[in-house]
Amino acid sequence: MIEADAIRNGVVDMFRVNMGLREGETILVVSDYPVRDQWASGAQSEIEDMVRRCLLGRTVAEIAAKEFPSSRVRFMPFPATGRSGTEPPADVAEAMKQADVVIAITSFSLTHTEARGSACRAGARVASMPRFMPEMFCSGGPMAVDYHLVADETRRFADLLSEAASAEVSSPDGTMLYLDLSGRKGLPDDGMYTSKGKAGNLPAGEAYIAPLEGKAKGKIAVLPGWYPRLREPMTVYVEDGLVVRVDGGGDVGEELRATWGLGEAEPSREILARRNIAELGVGTNPNARRTDIVLEAEKIRGTVHIGIGDNSHMGGVVVADFHQDFVVPKATLVLDGRTVMREGEATI
Repeated sequence: MIEADAIRNGVVDMFRVNMGLREGETILVVSDYPVRDQWASGAQSEIEDMVRRCLLGRTVAEIAAKEFPSSRVRFMPFPATGRSGTEPPADVAEAMKQADVVIAITSFSLTHTEARGSACRAGARVASMPRFMPEMFCSGGPMAVDYHLVADETRRFADLLSEAASAEVSSPDGTMLYLDLSGRKGLPDDGMYTSKGKAGNLPAGEAYIAPLEGKAKGKIAVLPGWYPRLREPMTVYVEDGLVVRVDGGGDVGEELRATWGLGEAEPSREILARRNIAELGVGTNPNARRTDIVLEAEKIRGTVHIGIGDNSHMGGVVVADFHQDFVVPKATLVLDGRTVMREGEATI
């Protein structure tokens, strides 16, 4: 575990710059911890990271309490849900609504949950930080970046997404995906959550949009090293806006096939919702480098990512208990026939 002094400046900057903490505001830090099933069947490295992450949450709360004495700070650990996009316990959701600033340092993302949405509607400012690691706070890491510059590029890409009716994503590794963006609005996740009800990820740096449901088609090539525990190539096939097949991927591929009910003759509505092509995102953070933690990988400048599952909190209509992003490196992005990124280099 990194000592508190090594991350203190990064934590203080997060509260002051990214969250715009004001005198006397209340702070809630939530983190999830491994449950019995995860202790029994999870890889040791994963369990260690989960415990480390939960301890980081407590350390962040301790730093906040010392550095911002006028704020009431609460640390609230809770049992891990096991899947990103699944709702946390009711007492956690209620506490999130009561806070001014919420920092969610979790192993399973709360970004696409009603708990996060309800907290924002109640006025909380929320930073969702799934799979965040302490090193991200250190010098040279994705939190140690000029977020004002990141915001400028992120908003430019968000405007381009808003203006486009169609998108094509391709890569040298085999990704080729067609998306309909008609009538949908591009949004910036620029890391500046300083006004009432604002939320996003930290580290930040992405523009994103919810494509029209039922329209996406093609395939997504997912590379080893660009997704947790993925050790062999995996290809996700898409038809009519839904995942229909997954080839390869080893254990990760097997888990995803089970989550998406591939092979089931009559999948339930819940399962079909998990297969929805939910998001097109563009990374804009020049300090993001780590590829095996999706939170950071999807922010790497010059990448594109495709989210699958819930999109109800980003302008779409599909509600699901699952949302997972898949990052495409060296991506080429074409909007309405105009190339705005070519093999990882922005052309705007």
